[in-house]
Amino acid sequence: MKKYKPKYKQIIDAAVVVIAQNGYHNSQISKIAKQAGVADGTIYLYFKNKEDILVSVFEEKMGQFIQEISQSITEKKDANEKLLTLIHMHFKQLSDDHNLAILTQLELRQSNPELRTKINAVLKPYLTVIDSIIRDGIKQGLYKNNLNLPLVRQMIFGTLDETVTNWVMQGHKYDIVKQTSEVHALLTKGFSV
Repeated sequence: MKKYKPKYKQIIDAAVVVIAQNGYHNSQISKIAKQAGVADGTIYLYFKNKEDILVSVFEEKMGQFIQEISQSITEKKDANEKLLTLIHMHFKQLSDDHNLAILTQLELRQSNPELRTKINAVLKPYLTVIDSIIRDGIKQGLYKNNLNLPLVRQMIFGTLDETVTNWVMQGHKYDIVKQTSEVHALLTKGFSV
């Protein structure tokens, strides 16, 4: 599997930086190779093209993130604590890596429909984690039992996504992680019992 080859992570990390700094359309394979410290041809041992790199970056980073969130929320009993943890980790991951924030919030949105379909497939496990938290909250009697699950999921993900996009557009001028509790309170107020 390509992700276990020695230079894969180097190329992924380089792609995050290059795409964030130059934009997806202005990020040539040669720039990514130079940033990674590899020959241009080496890129093609791991990736078919630039689109494959972008999807792989998202798969890799999102996969790690989902794994970390899943692990962290299993330690929490209460659905509200799980949701607070998810919000905190969402904001923290992107706050800690401004280039990744630019890539996920701006560059992934300029993609073609086929690429968006691939990105949506990568997002599905994250949305499943959100669904499980909502279901836990309903079972625990914390959230209304007649909730429209897809709508609540959209509200949660959409709120987090738009909050981070605004922060990126504002040039990372404030501490987004400090908004965790307020965002959590606003969201849960709408679906708590």
